[in-house]
Amino acid sequence: MRHTTSRDLYDRALSVLPGGVNSPVRASQPYPAFIERGDGSHVIDADGNRYIDFVAGYGPVLLGHDLPDQVIAAIQSQVSDGPMYGAPTEVEIELAEFIARHVPSIEMVRFVNSGTEATTAAVRLARGYTGRDKVVVMQGGYHGAQESTLVEGDRSEAVPSSPGIPAEFASQTVPVPFNDEAAIEQVFTEQGEDIAAVLTEPILGNRGIVMPQEGYHDTLRALTREHGALLIFDEVMSGFRVGGLGCAQSHFGIEPDLTTLAKVIGGGFPVGAVGGRAEIMESLTPSGDVFEAGTFSGHPVTMTAGLETLRYVAEENVYQHLADLGDEIRSGLVDIVADQAPDYTVTGIDSMFKVIFTRNGAGQEGVCSAGCRQDPDCTQSETCPTDASDVEAAATDRWERVFYHKMREEGVLLTPNQFESQFLTAAHTQEDIEETLEAYKAVL
Repeated sequence: MRHTTSRDLYDRALSVLPGGVNSPVRASQPYPAFIERGDGSHVIDADGNRYIDFVAGYGPVLLGHDLPDQVIAAIQSQVSDGPMYGAPTEVEIELAEFIARHVPSIEMVRFVNSGTEATTAAVRLARGYTGRDKVVVMQGGYHGAQESTLVEGDRSEAVPSSPGIPAEFASQTVPVPFNDEAAIEQVFTEQGEDIAAVLTEPILGNRGIVMPQEGYHDTLRALTREHGALLIFDEVMSGFRVGGLGCAQSHFGIEPDLTTLAKVIGGGFPVGAVGGRAEIMESLTPSGDVFEAGTFSGHPVTMTAGLETLRYVAEENVYQHLADLGDEIRSGLVDIVADQAPDYTVTGIDSMFKVIFTRNGAGQEGVCSAGCRQDPDCTQSETCPTDASDVEAAATDRWERVFYHKMREEGVLLTPNQFESQFLTAAHTQEDIEETLEAYKAVL
């Protein structure tokens, strides 16, 4: 493959964009592939190279790059009526009604413009509603580029994970390890009266996909109720991708107090949302006193794209297709890893998957056939990642420096680092899966 045009574009970008990109996860060395267009389950870069695409916009692209005619027609019709008005529109009500109808924990929705805005608003709302300041988060979890959650450390000392964040912000955030019931119980024993919320992804989707152990979410739900705190599920990534129309919370059988959404509900356009019980949501301005606002919130083009995407998904049984493909690619990867890299771990659920380059694995005999499920009877359970630190201890450099680039040369586009999930779309085919598995086999 030739990459000279991408190289030249990156050289230009370095002069006008910090690091040559507009989000650090898009960076890769020596330079990223600059994408020119999408085509179904594929993307074509500026040099004309064609890749099977498992980045899928980091999650929002659920239907693939060729949208169904009815979705395109609705978007085009809305654009022809004018891009936006700074006034309410019916379509934002319709999308909110769709979400509330399918996600049992959600009665009301406030639309914003990104996942970061959604989690920022959810934290502010939880603090305003409870009158408390502290927020518990999972170590290695990601909730956007906001001051309250860009922290590292543990429950005894949290510090900012980025320059530019005052230490006072981090002092109100309590990081605990994912899946560690003893740690979260101790935090509530020591600080329960000060905790406004526990904010967690249902699965750690920005650390190679770490599944919850059985009963962990039930413990979070019980502790927050007992101590008068809110449970916030960050479903920016998993919402309407894991667990079907009910989202990941339905899959795990948990009803949080608040839910953050983004990615899929915008149909590929910028979006975010906070949803939850009406009693809590009505604390937001103008019905309540917790301030939240945005010029582009409820943007009619985005609302139209999201609504028509979700309607199509509901009508065409897209989730079964995605689940079948997900099981097939994860099962194939389990077999390949067993033969070629038994220390590694295959993870994922529904339309998400990842191979984590874990070290000192127990081998693959008797493992979960379609990816790690945190099964205590699995031979790999002692070495399967249970929190973010287990993934961070993996051979992450091997992914970034060698594996990612070799897969690109095989015509498969993955995320450039070990931590981000891979995503399937409705446009992926049996042939795509078979070709991808052959690429993994060749490169591993």
